[in-house]
Amino acid sequence: EYGFVHLSAGDLLRAERNKPGSRYGEMIEEHIRNGGIVPVEVTCSLIEKAMKESSCEKFLIDGFPRNQNNMEGWNRQMADNVNLLFVLFFDCSQEVCAQRCLERGAAGSGRSDDNPESLKKRFQTYMNDTMHIIKFYEKQNLVCRVDASKPPDEVK
Repeated sequence: EYGFVHLSAGDLLRAERNKPGSRYGEMIEEHIRNGGIVPVEVTCSLIEKAMKESSCEKFLIDGFPRNQNNMEGWNRQMADNVNLLFVLFFDCSQEVCAQRCLERGAAGSGRSDDNPESLKKRFQTYMNDTMHIIKFYEKQNLVCRVDASKPPDEVK
């Protein structure tokens, strides 16, 4: 609708993890299962590859960067090749996020991180690392904040 190709860092990582013979598969699974962050070089290389394989020139990068190291790695590897237009931030409470992820897991998402323990670690990572990135971009007036606490079909 808006002309962007959606690239989910998580989807790219899960696809790589599930690829037979992937040199990163086991390492990615360990990080995901433990609620950690996959090394930035791996994530950036997967995003860059997906961008190069697309015929589009506008991308919505979902779930990245998640920490300072991710942002620095992105800037090292991609800053000369991309123009950051804005950061879309879906603002939602921990409780609502956890409920939605657990429902997704119960519905058979197949994601190894849709469980209470992984979600707790992911939220800690979010509070300790990701919010600093959001604040950094807010200072540059690049954040477009969306109230995501409403039911998903009402979030706009």
